[in-house]
Amino acid sequence: MEFGRVEEKALKQIDLSLPVEPVFNKKVLRGKAYKKPTVYVGCAKWGRKEWVGKLYPPKTRERDFLSHYVRHYNSIELNATHYKIYGAAGISKWCAIVGDQQFLFCPKMYKGVSHRGKLDPKSFIAKEFFRGVAAFKEHLGPILVQVHERFSPKRKEELYGFLSGLPAGFQYFLEVRHPDWFEPETQQELFKTLSKLKVGSVITDTAGRRDAAHMHLSIPAAFIRFVGNSLHPTDFPRIDEWVERINYWLKSGIRTVYFFMHMHDEATSPELSADFVKKLNAACQLDLPVPQLINALPVKPKRSRKK
Repeated sequence: MEFGRVEEKALKQIDLSLPVEPVFNKKVLRGKAYKKPTVYVGCAKWGRKEWVGKLYPPKTRERDFLSHYVRHYNSIELNATHYKIYGAAGISKWCAIVGDQQFLFCPKMYKGVSHRGKLDPKSFIAKEFFRGVAAFKEHLGPILVQVHERFSPKRKEELYGFLSGLPAGFQYFLEVRHPDWFEPETQQELFKTLSKLKVGSVITDTAGRRDAAHMHLSIPAAFIRFVGNSLHPTDFPRIDEWVERINYWLKSGIRTVYFFMHMHDEATSPELSADFVKKLNAACQLDLPVPQLINALPVKPKRSRKK
């Protein structure tokens, strides 16, 4: 992911700590742990050739990548659906590989719907997108609706109308990127509207856009897009803070957490995601699958950054 990328030398000059817990979240979290919360962890792609010999066995063929990916993660942020409309037949093949495992595909809305022209939930292309993703059936997670970085609050009525007109029966999370969305009054209006529509708010934690790590929950579920910096020393204290925050949310009543590992260099996603899951399992008494690396880069986190 290139969004929020900065030069490595600038990382130590940025306050990468998470914002304090918004008061707004008290309206969503009931203050005590939900009976059976669920946590999903994954990456943005399974088709990474750099993972052969690291996460996938040596000489693994590309067509077998997914069958190995699902052994290490219980979900995926499916960016492939942002670039192509997939039919039910192709999606059913992916589901057949997953079988009866508890695994969720979280498709990103096709860019022809979200990034081109006026937003229209009833357009032909939108209907084709939903026709395809419906084939995930029990393996379908939430749909990531991302609007263009140039999509500003000047088009808020168009956005709210679009969200309210989306097909029922699906869970949606919205990611906005234009800086004006994060101005205090506009931000509060956005989250109140999302809460009313029962649409989740994506939290994007990336170094160069700290405003996008807003920490607001519009529903009792979180969709986190964490963007690491290829095992830079600052990645590890950031992960530690996320473990603390998710632990707090689980104790406060959140029902579902989706955490997706992104990197500017995706080759190193397995190492950091494995570190994250180990810490999350220990802190939150979970039993999430820990990515088992065959051969990984040495992980030597530094803890010098002040809170």
